[in-house]
Amino acid sequence: MRVFMTGATGFIGTYLVRTLIGRGDQCTVVSRSGRNPWADPRVTMVQADPTRPGEWQRAVAGTDAVVNLAGERMVHPFYRWTPRRKAQLVASRVETTRHVVAAIRAAGPAPRVLVSGSAIGFYGARGDAILDESAAPGRDFLADLAVRWEGAARDAGEVTRVVLFRTGIVLASDAPALAPLIPLFRMGLGGSWGNGKQWWSWIHIADLVGLALLAIDGSVSGPVNVTASNPVTVDDFADTLGAVFRRPVLFRMPAIGLRLALGEAADMLLHLQRVVPARALAAGYRFRFPALREALEDLF
Repeated sequence: MRVFMTGATGFIGTYLVRTLIGRGDQCTVVSRSGRNPWADPRVTMVQADPTRPGEWQRAVAGTDAVVNLAGERMVHPFYRWTPRRKAQLVASRVETTRHVVAAIRAAGPAPRVLVSGSAIGFYGARGDAILDESAAPGRDFLADLAVRWEGAARDAGEVTRVVLFRTGIVLASDAPALAPLIPLFRMGLGGSWGNGKQWWSWIHIADLVGLALLAIDGSVSGPVNVTASNPVTVDDFADTLGAVFRRPVLFRMPAIGLRLALGEAADMLLHLQRVVPARALAAGYRFRFPALREALEDLF
């Protein structure tokens, strides 16, 4: 299979490309840096900025699948969510997706599927409500971004199958959401945050890649929640991670501390969602790591 990808040199994309070439697929990767972390002849690099139209769009022609994962990092220690930063976060996702869709519509024949990134932030702050793919969107910045991001991808639906990949919190040893916590928990300095009752809808990187392959190879379409089937509270997550490292969990970061450190971006840690992967389960996907304890033990 020939796969065209944006965002492939990011955290998730790197894992997915490694799996695709491992099974014999060929990947064409658009990257602003041109960096090639795979050094494999089955990966073709195209150096370009996908937020702008250009010659890179021609590379979509002749491919079987398009995977669109491009987007600036949402939470960054050096960037608060100023109006300018928010505009960058939106443009890196929405504008890129529009240009990818334009390339798909111009290709003849069109690729068989577009798997386009999204996030469970689509649902907004919903407390303890159990959210499957039929739930309505929220009304905050993250939800609005996800709605616009998905709307841009849906425009390809006239010519190809579209899968909207609503990703939760990804667990891997180098995951942006997890890696900063590991040294603290190893030293017995880890803990919870906020009131600890907010939900942590997580997924092991192996299952994320498995769901990506399901989206590429299968017949599923529309939104797919990319989370494990058993979300936990932040308190439960912290206790489980402490147990895996055999260290006490004694500390708690109050919400005001996160607000001071991250500003509005703290919403991503304080306003979490209780998400279930109804579409994946209905499609017959069997999770390798449905429980948090075994997922963390596999990683650490």
